[in-house]
Amino acid sequence: MNLENLKKAEARFLQRYPNGFLDPDMVAIGKKHKMSRMIELSQDLFRRENFARPHAVVNNLVKIISGASMVSMFEKPKFRRFAAALDLLEQELLCRGLEEQLYGDQHQGFEMMLDVLQSRKMAKWTLMSITPAYFRPQDEVFVKPTTAKGIINELELNHLEYQPLPSWAFYSLFRDTINDLKTRVDSGLSPNNAAFTGFLMMSIGTNKMSKRQ
Repeated sequence: MNLENLKKAEARFLQRYPNGFLDPDMVAIGKKHKMSRMIELSQDLFRRENFARPHAVVNNLVKIISGASMVSMFEKPKFRRFAAALDLLEQELLCRGLEEQLYGDQHQGFEMMLDVLQSRKMAKWTLMSITPAYFRPQDEVFVKPTTAKGIINELELNHLEYQPLPSWAFYSLFRDTINDLKTRVDSGLSPNNAAFTGFLMMSIGTNKMSKRQ
């Protein structure tokens, strides 16, 4: 782990945005992502009692993914078609998998969801990680491939080996690493984990997001 590069990224970000994510420019960027609204919506749609209706849970997944600014515009219609094509058993498995991820055995839930998505060639990191990232924003992580690979390379996280196919082994270790990294910089850089990885993306050269926005 290259903590020197992390501290350099922190310094660059704070030089440009002295108040971190409370800086007016960052607040404006944050509004585009509707993070607070998506967190509130996710926590409402996926209350424990709602999992008694698998079809409704699948529809709610479509709502979250369709409204997620962090998910590619190309993946959204594909997911809608995927959800519409699921049979009753697949809906049940996807529902139970998400319930386990959010309320029970996370590893088991991850594998259940992955099996359904993989069976229809929809096993994407973004689709697997977006809902937990909204539902539990201080703990879970959104895995965007280009960002994850950039963070691993720039911070020399040699214990992490990214693979295109989602896996619980990578997800859990990447999540633990992100939660550790955010304790090593100013707390203003991590109002939630999506914001923290956004800070890294903007500051260590993994993406030109700041220029586009």
